[in-house]
Amino acid sequence: MSTIKPGVLVISHGSREPKWVSLVDEAVGKLAARLDMPVYSSYLELVEGRLIQDGITALESKGVTDLLVIPLFISAGSTHVDEIAYAIGAKDVPELETELDLFQVQARVHFGTPMDDDPDVALMVWDKVKALSVQPEKEVVLLIGHGSRHGSFRRRWEQGMSSLGRRVSEISGTNADYALLSPGDVRDKAILWKERGCDVIVAPLFLSEGYFTEKVIPERLAGLNCRYSGHTLLPHPLLTQWMESQAVHLLQSLNL
Repeated sequence: MSTIKPGVLVISHGSREPKWVSLVDEAVGKLAARLDMPVYSSYLELVEGRLIQDGITALESKGVTDLLVIPLFISAGSTHVDEIAYAIGAKDVPELETELDLFQVQARVHFGTPMDDDPDVALMVWDKVKALSVQPEKEVVLLIGHGSRHGSFRRRWEQGMSSLGRRVSEISGTNADYALLSPGDVRDKAILWKERGCDVIVAPLFLSEGYFTEKVIPERLAGLNCRYSGHTLLPHPLLTQWMESQAVHLLQSLNL
């Protein structure tokens, strides 16, 4: 029987902003300290020398035979998750056309799932906004995600965020709802809840702070007097815990 050596490949989108990358790397570094196997933090784009193929090559050079791939994305509605799964060999055909070339992979690939409505994500969301809460029964936590203009992917965003909203409501005692930057119902949702007499607490569903949280969301909500800190999921210890649970689940599928 051939020897099995697993390794973890974490894949996130990437950013030109060093702080964005450093927060992801910090969380993945803590994951590496918890696992007795090689771990590599890779990026879809924008981080030269740390792209997905770089990660595959680095892990295989350490003798890894089985890649435990963790897609560090907010939603299964991300088209990037679909194209990455295809390019790395986890699915035969992408749902949408992609310019992403097939990766050179010798190891077996075991592909995880995005964050979606995981209970740990709900806890992270509430931790990030609870300081803004005064009277939970008169408030709504409005989750804001990127979304997608592609129908089937948008529905996945909606399904995941709707379920996540229910979890946040159960934890917080507030109302909860969601809105998407694409197709763009953020302002309408905020106005709707204010007309119902609720104070709106905005929770951006993004890994790290950047263009969307610092510019796009505030512009969409301008003049509405919503409560918004701009705090994203990172940094938070539960994100490392979520990645660890993904790795353990994938490892168990190897039947070692």
